[in-house]
Amino acid sequence: MTEETARRKGMIVDSLKSKSVLKQVVFDNTATAFMMVKDILKNLAKEVNGQLTGIDPRIHLEYTDRSNFDAQLMVSADMLLFSMHSNIFQFDREHPAWKTAYIQKNKFNAYSGIINIYNFLADSFKYSRLDDLGYLIARIFINHENQYFVEGKRQMGMLFTNFGNEAFSIESLQKIVYTAINYSLEFDLLVPPYDTVKIASVGQAESKIQHSRLITGKRLGFQFNSDDVLDANSKQT
Repeated sequence: MTEETARRKGMIVDSLKSKSVLKQVVFDNTATAFMMVKDILKNLAKEVNGQLTGIDPRIHLEYTDRSNFDAQLMVSADMLLFSMHSNIFQFDREHPAWKTAYIQKNKFNAYSGIINIYNFLADSFKYSRLDDLGYLIARIFINHENQYFVEGKRQMGMLFTNFGNEAFSIESLQKIVYTAINYSLEFDLLVPPYDTVKIASVGQAESKIQHSRLITGKRLGFQFNSDDVLDANSKQT
């Protein structure tokens, strides 16, 4: 074995000992947090439903554990999906996280697991409306030291700017989950623009116009500043 080959082999070993081990720790921490989120959702559904006894039975919470990496909570007409990504990520160089003293002192602090929270309409799943829209309302980042922060819309992003100062806990995760639910319930379904639904084909009519032609989403017609896809589409029209 040449000296160069030995050096390259050593680099592989060093990377496995450092970065790969680090990523496993991040994964385990994120998985632990996600299990806690699942328990929060399950307990919340039980507690809230107990307080809704005697009212319209359609108004309730329903928790479903979909897999090791996915769980959902139906909140009346809303569906919140909680999804843990199986991979570990590092922030891109333009992300504000790189400006924190916490990451600047140790770049390994930037490696994070992600738990995404999406908001859909419950009817989108009930009626298999596959073209309906859902929105990412928050994502939780967790690193090898159990430090966390939340990136999201409006109050979701403003409440949690503590990366490097606070490890996640059952209390912090409860606050995140409850904030996400309240955020979702604040927004009502908006009527789509007339011009987007004024024409339908025979095929669409045969398969029910309301299920195939009308792409439904709670915020349809309301544009967030960070919705880059909508911005790009509007520039092309």
